[in-house]
Amino acid sequence: MEHTPAAPGGAQQSPDFSSPAYYVNRELSWMEFNQRVLEEALTPDEHPLLERVKFISIFSSNLDEFFMIRVAGLEDQYEAGVQDRSVDGLTPLEQLEKIRERVIEQFRQRDECLYKDIAPRLKDNGIDFVSCRSLSDGNREVLEQYFRNEIFPVLTPLAFDTGHPFPFVSNLSLNLAIELEDIESGTMKFARVKVPSILPRILRLDQIDGLDFGDDRIRLLWLDELITEHLEQLFPHMRIVQAYPFRVIRDADIEIEEDEAGDLLETIEQGIRSRRYGKVVRLDITPQMPEPIRKLLMKHLEVGPRSVYEIPGSLGLSGLMELMRIERPELKDEPFAPSNPLEDRVGGDVFSAIRQGDQLLYHPYDSFQPVVDLINQAARDPQVLSIKQTLYRVGSNSPVVKALMHAVEEGKQVAVLVELKARFDEENNIVWARALEDVGAHVIYGLVGLKTHAKLTLIVRREQDKLKRYLHLGTGNYNPTTAKIYTDYSFLTANEALAEDVSELFNALTGYSKHTAYRKLIVSPINTRQRIISMIEREAEWHRKEGNGRIIMKMNSLVDRRTIKALYKASCAGVKIDLIIRGICCLIPGINGVSDNIRVVSVIGRFLEHSRAYYFRNGGMDELFLGSADIMPRNLDHRVEVLFPVPDSELVDVVRSELELILSDNVKSWQMNPDGAYSKVTDDRPQVNSQSVFLQQAAMKKSISKFKVNGL
Repeated sequence: MEHTPAAPGGAQQSPDFSSPAYYVNRELSWMEFNQRVLEEALTPDEHPLLERVKFISIFSSNLDEFFMIRVAGLEDQYEAGVQDRSVDGLTPLEQLEKIRERVIEQFRQRDECLYKDIAPRLKDNGIDFVSCRSLSDGNREVLEQYFRNEIFPVLTPLAFDTGHPFPFVSNLSLNLAIELEDIESGTMKFARVKVPSILPRILRLDQIDGLDFGDDRIRLLWLDELITEHLEQLFPHMRIVQAYPFRVIRDADIEIEEDEAGDLLETIEQGIRSRRYGKVVRLDITPQMPEPIRKLLMKHLEVGPRSVYEIPGSLGLSGLMELMRIERPELKDEPFAPSNPLEDRVGGDVFSAIRQGDQLLYHPYDSFQPVVDLINQAARDPQVLSIKQTLYRVGSNSPVVKALMHAVEEGKQVAVLVELKARFDEENNIVWARALEDVGAHVIYGLVGLKTHAKLTLIVRREQDKLKRYLHLGTGNYNPTTAKIYTDYSFLTANEALAEDVSELFNALTGYSKHTAYRKLIVSPINTRQRIISMIEREAEWHRKEGNGRIIMKMNSLVDRRTIKALYKASCAGVKIDLIIRGICCLIPGINGVSDNIRVVSVIGRFLEHSRAYYFRNGGMDELFLGSADIMPRNLDHRVEVLFPVPDSELVDVVRSELELILSDNVKSWQMNPDGAYSKVTDDRPQVNSQSVFLQQAAMKKSISKFKVNGL
């Protein structure tokens, strides 16, 4: 990285903070994040064996979604002739070319790891990937009957000739392109068979009745291989010349013209259906596919060479997640039961706990159950009058939604904003929105032109002839399943100033209120960027006056250019800035004269770092905001987001110490270098794995609570 040029007379010029040299490309930064996910699988000693398989699956699934949304958008720009350059100076085509180059290398690393390292280790541990032809004749006969009974009825062979149009190939589908010869006429034919996603992608042969291997090893077979082996049953009187797997990824970004949508629910449903038909942005094939079939697919799927990826071995490795169902605890992370401090302290009475003082939970180390208990308790409590809540991603079997439905049945006033535009969760949210409407809840689908991403619950309870408001404010979704694997904060409070703000915000979400003057909350799209930048600038002023300027920000992504410029300026003023950013980071640390005082780290481990925290030393009057917002234009300008202050100074100290612990991690932490690349943090200190330390602290809290309960 070049140094800032000197001005005439020896004075140093003020840096040009708009220079592309000071920024990392958004898409390439995301790819480096996914590389860090892949590294969890590549490093043999980082995780138990099946956990490494899990990271291969997560990496592959992440990449599929990246193509469906981000690559699809770049392709749209390129096809439309857009020549606008990204923050780092790249055109859409240049970005697409760099993405392809990186993906090819990542696929090579992934496949080498899976087939040359993980698969042999699985075999050493009694878990074998096998082929049909490696089985004994007796077992092959049993497997053929299994295919006939369980798989054959689900398959649909589709011919392609003058009388049959090229079959539609749906998004994320795995398919077989089949060359056939008509035995009677000798003419060559082409057909396609889709591998049904409704069936398990990987078959457990040891669980199929009638198969006998004479040992207790676990044998695995890819479903598409079994189908390939028995294609003659689908095409009688035809000779199967060869079958070649291929996989298609389509543009899956739903375009919604909400101003023109009379019914948002119906519009979203139509968008979900149309997602299957988006243009193809990636075609995965194996190297064995001959050129004529490759060209046939490219022609009818309308893709160019840049979108075609040759992948040896099995396609669609996100299916490897099925291996996590194997009951081999010694090959997985040690199970962990989170502590439930409210259960231990007040017997699960969440209202009583909040009346004693603000409560802060750190998931997954603290259980998410108190949040579910809060809604359940409110639903049953005759003193509770109303519940208002935002729902973004709640999962397919949501105890939170069931509690809200029960609250309606108990006569409470229940208003729920269900964000139908939560990408890839739209179908779940439609189901829950309708279920809530059916029992009589007031359901709002979101605001025109904005996604509601804020995590808010407001409960109104009558106490001693007065109304008291209880709040849950969070950094993560109301989803108990993801709360076991995502790190997030839950803040439970009855703070009146915060409650007044949340009440006003719900009025804005559900009605026509245009309230914008919030007392305590920072709210997107109203003032998040402005407030964050003003606090950064304030920290620079404090540093000029007193020194010791300090900022710690933890988020998923940092993209917003104006905020990055403010951080660069604060660094130039001498403020020490630590950024804990799991994913995308467009800021470059360590640039001489620009970001010397900025450090960027990314922690990738057992749990997904998801919490957002913004800490400012503020001249010794520490200030901390938690919430739902990352520092990206979409979160600042196109979403309803909430950052909330933590007023209790003791809780601020707790969070700051947790952030400092993460910054001290030298086992699972990656540091961004001045060239924009990441390297594993290594030093001579004793090893600190921050997530392991948090797990140990949670176990210790459980032990202490257990002793207290037993009177010891």
